[in-house]
Amino acid sequence: MEKPSIKIISGWSDPGGSTVAFINLCNLFNDNGIDCTYFGPHKWHLDKCKSSTMDKITLAEDDNVLSHFIRPSSDLKKACRRHVLSCHETNMYPIAKMIKSGRLKKNEYSFFQYVSESQREWHRVFTPYHVIPNVISELNPSKCSDDAVGIIGSIDPHKRTHLSIKRALEDDCGKIYLFGKITDVDYFNLRILPLMGDNVEYLGHLDNKQEMYDKVKTVYHSSKRETFNLVKAECQKAEVEYRGLNSADSNAEYLSNEDILNKWKEALEL
Repeated sequence: MEKPSIKIISGWSDPGGSTVAFINLCNLFNDNGIDCTYFGPHKWHLDKCKSSTMDKITLAEDDNVLSHFIRPSSDLKKACRRHVLSCHETNMYPIAKMIKSGRLKKNEYSFFQYVSESQREWHRVFTPYHVIPNVISELNPSKCSDDAVGIIGSIDPHKRTHLSIKRALEDDCGKIYLFGKITDVDYFNLRILPLMGDNVEYLGHLDNKQEMYDKVKTVYHSSKRETFNLVKAECQKAEVEYRGLNSADSNAEYLSNEDILNKWKEALEL
């Protein structure tokens, strides 16, 4: 029998918190001698870790599969060593409702993985589970020398980008930069465009996180809910002031890479 490997299979691999988390996790496994490949339907992840597209997936009995944001075939558990439902969402992937409707079956999974205890409590699914937080990107202290503000994350109603802009404007902040992919065009046109001006600039998604944090001294965050709050964790690493609402605080653990790796090795019995 070959040494067990890990295959991450996600229904989303474009820019986003879960994608960054899986890229970091995939690199952490490979850096520590555990073969891991990240499969996704988009191309953004392909040059950032050992990765491939969905049509290249093959499974072996030694594989440990982390499924995310997909409805896998019912025979997946039989085709691999461990099958884990890796959940990074709340209302966008309501596990309890999906189980009740038959779209998910608990016995298809070895266990569920959540990224915070508060997220697990929200789902109210009591089954074999492990709470294992995300791997946070390595960042140096910000080089920003002015009072520029950043608003980071997908631009949509859930992230409430418009509220972050308004809060920053009410605080008489200087330059305000918007970082993130527009995932709801109607929301952007209706709620964001009217707030744009000389001091509010949309810079889109930046792959280089260090470059992004080097542009700002403060970050505003007004999300309705966060399962892990990667932005807050990154602000701590970049030594950037974080001004977030309580709604965005997940009370997640921020662990070292070594501790996260050990939690996965224990959960997967590697």
